[in-house]
Amino acid sequence: MMRRIFNWAILLVLLATAGLGYYVTRPLLLPATPFVFDLKQGHSLKGTARELQQAGLLEHDWLFVWLVRLLGKSTQLKAGNYALEHPVSTLELLEIISQGKVSQKQASVIEGWTFKQFREALNANPDISHETATLTDAEILQHIGATETQPEGLFFPDTYYFSKGSSDLVIFKRAYQTMEKHLQQAWLARTPDLPLQTPYQALILASIIEKETGAPGDRSMIAGVFVNRLRKGMLLQTDPTVIYGMGDKFDGNLHKRDLLRDTPYNTYTRRGLTPTPIALPGMAALQAAMHPAKTDALYFVSRGDGSSQFSTTLNAHNRAVDQYQK
Repeated sequence: MMRRIFNWAILLVLLATAGLGYYVTRPLLLPATPFVFDLKQGHSLKGTARELQQAGLLEHDWLFVWLVRLLGKSTQLKAGNYALEHPVSTLELLEIISQGKVSQKQASVIEGWTFKQFREALNANPDISHETATLTDAEILQHIGATETQPEGLFFPDTYYFSKGSSDLVIFKRAYQTMEKHLQQAWLARTPDLPLQTPYQALILASIIEKETGAPGDRSMIAGVFVNRLRKGMLLQTDPTVIYGMGDKFDGNLHKRDLLRDTPYNTYTRRGLTPTPIALPGMAALQAAMHPAKTDALYFVSRGDGSSQFSTTLNAHNRAVDQYQK
């Protein structure tokens, strides 16, 4: 009699195990593709399971709770925004949530943007928590631990990935730290005897190179021209700095009167580098500033196709201007 009861008990355990195996390994039907859901910070296991059931992903919330507890993962569920692109099993779902494989949103920062454009792009991103909307530029720098007083040029152009609902301060800080790292590495490996005293001056030059470069192949030559002019004490005479100094007054056309009107950023009226960068330079511009081409050229002019014509004398430059600009 006792042996028969024991056999029945074993059979029931096997049937339960088989049923559980089927439940945890069969693909769940997605209510939508992709199926996107949020797990809020501080939610209980039962509350999480109930939300997944109400969203239409789980048939039985209590079975999910039981599985989580059985595997000892009750304290491992991570908050975040998740996206399922294809059906997964309950076991796979638990693995995704316990490992925090959240859906990654992205924000792209483009080479040559100003800090103002960077801010506008983040403000327009609906997946970001906009904690800086009422902050000044200086306050943003304080919040991310920056020591500089002006934000221009301090943020590295790249694509930054984040979880939905992340603070824009997180992205600002990451972009700032990335630029710091790349700038310091490039500075330590720079060509000797450059007419630059600090990494910040190199950043300023890189930003000017970024805005002046139409064809990537010309970047190091443009850097060489600017370095030559700095060494000789010549005016840089570069239009993008004038445009930056005009701010909102620039209407899309640069006039002779604009070149004559003095501002701290007018390199036609003031020698040396501008007070701050004029844009966010990318890695190629940083490298060009640190490793300019060895050239005797002192002038360049756009050919109209994005590339530049370089000249070593003013007479040759004037002929190039007549050929390509008039």
